[in-house]
Amino acid sequence: MIKKIFYILKPFIPRSLQIYLRRKLVSRQRKIFKDTWPILPSSAQKPAIWNGWPDGKDFAFVITHDVELQGGHDKCKQLMQIEKDLGFVSSFNFVPEGYNVSAELRKHLKENGFEVGVHGLNHDGKLFSSKKVFDYRANKINKYIKEWNSVGFRAPAMHHNLEWLKQLDIEYDLSTFDTDPFEPQSDGVGTIFPFVVNRNNMQDGYVELPYTLVQDFTVFILMEEKDNSIWEKKLDWIAENGGMALINVHPDYINFENKASLEEYPIEYYTDFLKFVKINYANNYWNVLPMELSSFWTRYSNNTKN
Repeated sequence: MIKKIFYILKPFIPRSLQIYLRRKLVSRQRKIFKDTWPILPSSAQKPAIWNGWPDGKDFAFVITHDVELQGGHDKCKQLMQIEKDLGFVSSFNFVPEGYNVSAELRKHLKENGFEVGVHGLNHDGKLFSSKKVFDYRANKINKYIKEWNSVGFRAPAMHHNLEWLKQLDIEYDLSTFDTDPFEPQSDGVGTIFPFVVNRNNMQDGYVELPYTLVQDFTVFILMEEKDNSIWEKKLDWIAENGGMALINVHPDYINFENKASLEEYPIEYYTDFLKFVKINYANNYWNVLPMELSSFWTRYSNNTKN
């Protein structure tokens, strides 16, 4: 109920006040949840009959981007090129009816080896407000999934109902996390590994890929961190435990001139992290697109049933 009221009132609350209030809340929460965030020790438990990642890699490294507004959309090519130059690939998730999603941009991303996914229908926090609303939007989301030739989905604001998501024509979902008490729907799935959500007919379901590295908005805008040490510490722990390091970086909040503002952080924070991964874990990480990882996990899951 509180969440519903917040999203009703949100358009009338100045953005600066929203961020101020969230910063105060997050500051208190960090102290309360210091033993379960950013690392939840129990989430390192390995799946059954686990033989590890392809080619003996220490961990999987998955980069995703949620593009929330037109401004973020217009930064995607620049962000893609930075990642490509550093030898990484990623997925970009767009809001179909939130702004003008360019077909040319989607084509450009795919032609360069990147992936395109669907990020809700609108970005208003109401996708799961009722089953009626979800059913209506799910039909439209499925049309965009087909039109864009996408196989992945992430709900806005990390809201999730894994049962309802079975209605989507997807191979994977990205709407959960291992541990993140700062999210509006803060129930984490408690694992740094993917897992399968079976559909009702017991045929192959979709793969859930929880993010395991804190979102950039949380760490740089709400927590006002000035470096990526939280990411580095968590990545070291994930690598040690052979898990999946999945990150969600928003182009909307990146400043490509290396400046900081109320809602932007310097691109250097992110590029320094990619360089950290590349240098410190050279040849030991599997940087893979979400759709490729979901295919791998589906095969693994099927093999464990035999």
